[in-house]
Amino acid sequence: MRKSLQVWLPILLLCLAVGVNAQSFRVQCPTSTITHPDPSNTGANNAEPTYNGPTAFTLLSDTKGGYQVPSSNINGAIKCQQVSGGDGYATMADGTQTFMFSFGPLSGLADIAAGKAGTEFPNVFNTLFPGLSGKNPTGPQPGDPATTDGAAAYAGGWGSGGTPEYAIGSAKFTWNGAVGLMNDIPYVDTIYDISESGNTVTVVLNTQNTFSVGDRVKITGTGAAYDGTWTVSAVTIANPYFAANFAFQYTNTTAGLADVNEPTSATAASVPQVDGHVDPRQIMDVGVMNGNIPAPLIAFDEDDELFLTLTNVGMIMRPDLFEQHTIHFHGYPNASSFYDGVPDASVAINIGGSFTYYYLAPDAGTYFWHCHITPPEHLQMGMVGQLYVRPRQDRVPSGTSLFTALQEQQADLRTACRRPGDGLAPAVTVAPDILCSTMLPAVNTNAAQGTARATGSSLTYSTYTYNDGDGSTAYDVEYPLQIHGFDPNFHFVGMTFNPEGFVDMKDKYFLLNGRSYPDTVTPGPQMTQSSDGRVHYSQPLPSIINIPQGGRALLRIADLSVSEYATLQSMSIPMKVVGYNAKLLRDQAGNNTEYFTNSITLGGGESLDVVLDVSDASCGSSGCSSTLYPAGSVFYLYTPQLDHLSNDAENFGGLMTEVHVCKSVSGGNTFGNTCN
Repeated sequence: MRKSLQVWLPILLLCLAVGVNAQSFRVQCPTSTITHPDPSNTGANNAEPTYNGPTAFTLLSDTKGGYQVPSSNINGAIKCQQVSGGDGYATMADGTQTFMFSFGPLSGLADIAAGKAGTEFPNVFNTLFPGLSGKNPTGPQPGDPATTDGAAAYAGGWGSGGTPEYAIGSAKFTWNGAVGLMNDIPYVDTIYDISESGNTVTVVLNTQNTFSVGDRVKITGTGAAYDGTWTVSAVTIANPYFAANFAFQYTNTTAGLADVNEPTSATAASVPQVDGHVDPRQIMDVGVMNGNIPAPLIAFDEDDELFLTLTNVGMIMRPDLFEQHTIHFHGYPNASSFYDGVPDASVAINIGGSFTYYYLAPDAGTYFWHCHITPPEHLQMGMVGQLYVRPRQDRVPSGTSLFTALQEQQADLRTACRRPGDGLAPAVTVAPDILCSTMLPAVNTNAAQGTARATGSSLTYSTYTYNDGDGSTAYDVEYPLQIHGFDPNFHFVGMTFNPEGFVDMKDKYFLLNGRSYPDTVTPGPQMTQSSDGRVHYSQPLPSIINIPQGGRALLRIADLSVSEYATLQSMSIPMKVVGYNAKLLRDQAGNNTEYFTNSITLGGGESLDVVLDVSDASCGSSGCSSTLYPAGSVFYLYTPQLDHLSNDAENFGGLMTEVHVCKSVSGGNTFGNTCN
């Protein structure tokens, strides 16, 4: 009996915990904030505005004091994402399946299945799931009746018996909203009296009024033109029946309506709208056992506000573990320590709960994120993900001098990086801080947005790694590459019993984006049939690198290994290192300190921005690139560490992928990236 209690009591407690706290699942994605106001609700925060200079601020004065609010030239937008914290499985190149603690996607399902970031604008994130009308409606769909297969399961349609089929490039599943998002439950109250004076209608309720000015209210059952949906214009209205807080008013389009006293079935109801409520069943249906490695990709733009919701769905394979989870943006300047994810100074999210982290995008660069609960364990088990911030320079108008655009940024106090003699007013006499990352280059190269990089080139300056002011970090395609490794014995112990042997931890699988060679060059999301009998797309990001002929590929490399240093080398295409730990390589005088190499070495917690350049600029003469790097050629990016070039006991695997030079590339950095 005692042993039975030891086995079943934790499971019973988990069920109770999930059942009791299920309604604490919430998401948050505002359409307007103080930093990004949208008073007209016209969708200004649903697109990235062109960067024409720093945002102008005005001091707002009120009875509570005053603070700065943006008044014109508002830069950036609002972005949102939802992820799950739980567990899952991954498949290695030798067929081994391993258990993970992992984050999974709960928004942006179609984009993540396509190898993109799951970070969305509010008008996408706040979209309710429309169903799969006409696409095998009897088959599984997100949360109805259950799916943990990910969006890629629907991309290619359906086979016999409702079996999902996968096909690259199909767009049958396009929904990227938040899983479980639903309208709030309408509040309904009965009406005691409704009357009109001019066009102003006064509604007296049978209970105290809960509506506020601006709320939309649906009136029904009056038997007159009062019926309809209206906007509350005033509350706390004096009336001859009850206290003032029983009544509200709105403006009608029809005048002269008669008083309706004590209507038999008239009601006033709130209009259902998205307010963060979610269906916990859908959250659990999609989130359980659907962990990804790497964790869902996060990418947004400088000046953006990001609202990132973590929802803890529990460790289904370890119901005895009441594991909390957090999100820590590594090396990232947080808005507050409250959002840092370190539980000592922040909060931790329990099973059955959600928490929304807030971030204001800092300087551009490559960062990463991970759980900060027992980090050696949770990072080793797979709770690690990629994150990058795109620079303002991407949004500079076509034809604008990049040097001039960077000069304009010096007026933004949040990112200003002035130096003596920079020619800007007012003059400064103090050298900039060593951490400055928007330093004006020492030489104006006259590079302009949207112009050709070289005579006769079909490629232009348009996307950049940093705000460089000279186009030195321009690229054509980008690829996030997360280095990770794991010890299968440690994972097995983590799946079965505790404690794990931290001292004996020794990685035997070495991964690029959650895969070891040859899986690194296999296009499409990689799937695993887990212990629940379902197929999960656990490894959505391949690592194959396709570069257009004469172009540049940006590799955003981050090492999140717990126990190993990692080296990658490229013996044929030089690696131009332009950034280290999310900082542009430039000294305080503006001199470019980027460097060329054939190998890079990173420890856990480091990132590098590396450009693979197959243009004429890399070899120094006109037409040389077509000889050295012709279309159709294949090169390799791999580790020279022989013990990292294997899949456990199997040789020739691990940290290696292929670099293809193509006539052209379509699909950007998605798994559908086509080498033409």
